Amino acid sequence: MKKIEAIIKPFKLDEVREALSEVGVTGLTVTEVKGFGRQKGHTELYRGAEYVVDFLPKIKLEIVVADETVEPAIEAIIKAARTGKIGDGKIFVSSVEQVVRIRTGEANEAAI
Repeated sequence: MKKIEAIIKPFKLDEVREALSEVGVTGLTVTEVKGFGRQKGHTELYRGAEYVVDFLPKIKLEIVVADETVEPAIEAIIKAARTGKIGDGKIFVSSVEQVVRIRTGEANEAAI
């Protein structure tokens, strides 16, 4: 099993969710986060005063999938989240040792 964490632009969330659903991903966790990479933030004007916005709003998706679903899920995220501009995001994949569904006690593949 693998955990896929994806940082994407907020307005791409619905497209990514639909794309993941099409490849068989049944659940995901969404968190509103702030951060920056090469995009570095930007300056804004508020009531005549200019200020720097260092941390930009992003969405973090967390998905745990079976090994055979990893590549289709990554491809779906890339296809749906890509705008071609800086700040599109990143995808991180890591191994998951164990999963337990609290309600039923099911473990590992049965729990995802």
